[in-house]
Amino acid sequence: MDVSDVEGDLEEVLIDEPTLNARVQELAAQIDRDYAERNVLMVGVLKGATVLMSDLMRAMHSHIDHDWMAVSSYGSGTKSSGVVRILKDLDTDVQGRHLLIVEDVLDSGLTLSWLLANLRSRQPASIEVLTLLRKPDAVKVEVPVKYVGFDIPNKFVVGYGLDYSQRYRNLKVVATLAPHVYGG
Repeated sequence: MDVSDVEGDLEEVLIDEPTLNARVQELAAQIDRDYAERNVLMVGVLKGATVLMSDLMRAMHSHIDHDWMAVSSYGSGTKSSGVVRILKDLDTDVQGRHLLIVEDVLDSGLTLSWLLANLRSRQPASIEVLTLLRKPDAVKVEVPVKYVGFDIPNKFVVGYGLDYSQRYRNLKVVATLAPHVYGG
């Protein structure tokens, strides 16, 4: 989906397609270097990380394993509810594995902090986090993140896997949604 397809719904494009693609290539190269001697299990956090994880895997030159986990602290709104639920657990046993959590956006840190604690209890060999977007002004809980795509303002964003009510995930950019769309 191009910006022109939903132009009236967007307020501002924060990250354009070429910039996203270039940063994903850089992150993939860094992961290839960092995990050169280890078999990494990439754990994508559904649904927002699907586009990022797909592009990362295609950009990498090393073999990787991957799995998906769905956790939620959002309803249909734009703010975290603070209550975390597992909607889909991993199919893979992570004990002794090197995990790389792939997340779309880190805002409050509450959900990711909970997820990390949950996964650490399963005794992986190591666990690191990659997030495409980080909102430094929204952080309530510090979460160690090894790989950050972009720091962005504390605004509600859509595109490149991020949605509002299951829409805009296939937008090729990251943009702020116009308030009239979500009643803001």
